[in-house]
Amino acid sequence: MNPMVEFCISNLANGSQEAFEILEQDPNLDVLEYGCLSYCSLCSETLFAIVNGDVVEGESSADLVAKIYAYIEENPLF
Repeated sequence: MNPMVEFCISNLANGSQEAFEILEQDPNLDVLEYGCLSYCSLCSETLFAIVNGDVVEGESSADLVAKIYAYIEENPLF
């Protein structure tokens, strides 16, 4: 089972698209996009993704990618 990384399509439009594209290339991740993840206030303020059910935020796409990988390393599925 791969870690799951979920993006809101509105947040992709707000700047996290680059992070999505980078993570999507990793065969060890399941990267998904949804119309809405119901984090509207967060979505309008920062870049974020839901990683295995938890919110991970970043100041830029590169920062978001780094924090997602750090989260996955610190919180293994097994």
